[in-house]
Amino acid sequence: MIKFFKKEKSFKKKSLSLNLNLYWKLAIYFVFAMILLSGFYGFYLFTQINKESIITLSGGGQIGTARKEKIEKVLEYFSLRKKKSIEIINFPSPVVDPSL
Repeated sequence: MIKFFKKEKSFKKKSLSLNLNLYWKLAIYFVFAMILLSGFYGFYLFTQINKESIITLSGGGQIGTARKEKIEKVLEYFSLRKKKSIEIINFPSPVVDPSL
């Protein structure tokens, strides 16, 4: 008697094709590991930056690059600008007659 239909015991592929499910899992694990590593690296940088001193003051309590003369010059400039702004606001410009 000839048998046309055979019963398959295993329905798995028996070829050497790529297992895509495995590669997706590896990609997910890689991305998850990169996220964890970047988090640890960010925390490490944060702790290293917090350990550094911000500014050390030299003698006299002033920072070496900012001198008193420069600061006074800048303050004088802004006070002059303030005076000019007040003058412009208090004295409106004359009305220009377009027919002339």
